Amino acid sequence: MIPFNSPPVSGNEISHISVALLGGKLSGDAAYGRKCEAWFSAALDAPKTLLTPSCTHSLEMAAILLDIGPGDEVIMPSYTFVSTANAFALRGATIVFVDIRPDTMNIDETRIEQAITTKTRAIVVVHYAGVGCEMDVIGDIATRHGIAVVEDAAQGICSTFQGRALGTFGAVSAFSFHETKNITSGGEGGLTVINDAALVERAEIIREKGTNRSRFFRGQVDKYSWVDIGSSYLMNEISAAYLWAQLEAIDGIQARRMQIWDTYRAALQPLADSGRIALPHIPQHAQHNAHMFYIKCRDEADQAAFMTFMKAQGITCVSHYVPLHSSEAGRKLGRLHGADAHTTRESGRLVRLPLFYSLTEQQMEQVIDAATRYFTADIAARTPPAIAHPEPMRGSKRIATRGS
Repeated sequence: MIPFNSPPVSGNEISHISVALLGGKLSGDAAYGRKCEAWFSAALDAPKTLLTPSCTHSLEMAAILLDIGPGDEVIMPSYTFVSTANAFALRGATIVFVDIRPDTMNIDETRIEQAITTKTRAIVVVHYAGVGCEMDVIGDIATRHGIAVVEDAAQGICSTFQGRALGTFGAVSAFSFHETKNITSGGEGGLTVINDAALVERAEIIREKGTNRSRFFRGQVDKYSWVDIGSSYLMNEISAAYLWAQLEAIDGIQARRMQIWDTYRAALQPLADSGRIALPHIPQHAQHNAHMFYIKCRDEADQAAFMTFMKAQGITCVSHYVPLHSSEAGRKLGRLHGADAHTTRESGRLVRLPLFYSLTEQQMEQVIDAATRYFTADIAARTPPAIAHPEPMRGSKRIATRGS
């Protein structure tokens, strides 16, 4: 069975973990943790980067840092993982969902301003599939209204928007090193990026259970004590050692993922040209990271039939998020602003193909062959009407592009 995902292994993880085990400190902020944070701070040119146990924890840190609380509203796309909303709902905020763009599956920037009220405190963007949201437009809206921007860049490592790294636009950003991501810290892990220097000291406090422990270790106070709310948001040293091995190999990991993505794109392009499926759209000003490769079927029934067919061929293909505004918790903790023109329809026909660092050429060809057989057989049998490819929205041009 070809799995949907297999965690990346560079080959040096065990040796680095062994060094960590002999280092005498396995909790957070040890040698490997500091090395990883220095790497990210340099790569992102950020005032502060802090490793966390998960992207979920990083988003929770962001909500606390921005003093989100009861009565506040936070705008975000409905098409996202539950952690994006949970982090702010836990602080008592009302989640205001808006529709997505059908071309990139990102938040529709033209609908954000209509959703802003006097209670709006933050706009949370999600860079779906490592493709950047329209950050120039969103940043302008946020600045004019005095609203903070938070980037859920869980899928965005090594991606850029207009040449600038994702995760560097928001006051606070969150990355994921879950085993399904391009690089991992051994299964779970995250990174909080602080782009607003004024938030750095409090971010350290929140991450250290609400204490000024970081200042104590820098010799800035004689004793550390409880000074604010917070929680235990430190990544352990074993996970950091695993992550360091991944960072050492990141160029090779990215090159292989891009090779797989490009191969899928080229092989399935004829099916898209015939109108049978739709392929990912990469705007000209965005550089993606080959985080995932998805196709869009005709509708939800076609999606289900395709996944069933692929499973019978020994290939695991999966759908993705159920729109949050239609979920039980989403209806209770938030509301949809405006029409659901695209979120439900587009999510209901999206299918992700296997894409991971160790995917072999033979496995890739199996996936391509099976997918091609399914769709071409259907074309021959029924000659269905072509599905509508989403038109690129303002400022976009449909192209295939290479990533970093």
